[in-house]
Amino acid sequence: MLHVLTLAAADGAASSKTPFYVCGGLLVLWALALAGMGLSRPEFPGAVAIERGLIAITVVLVAAAMATAVITA
Repeated sequence: MLHVLTLAAADGAASSKTPFYVCGGLLVLWALALAGMGLSRPEFPGAVAIERGLIAITVVLVAAAMATAVITA
């Protein structure tokens, strides 16, 4: 994913903020989904492996949003 974003920046698409909007939107949707599941299920996420997976996905989405913010700045 980051490779595609850097290629877009190298092709002169740096003035377009679309990659940031997409990554930021995905991060917002992810946060809303996690909040909804966390509020509706007291035992969420349940297992340590699931918790680590959710943290990993969150880290990737945050890193993508930050990278696209810098690339498209």
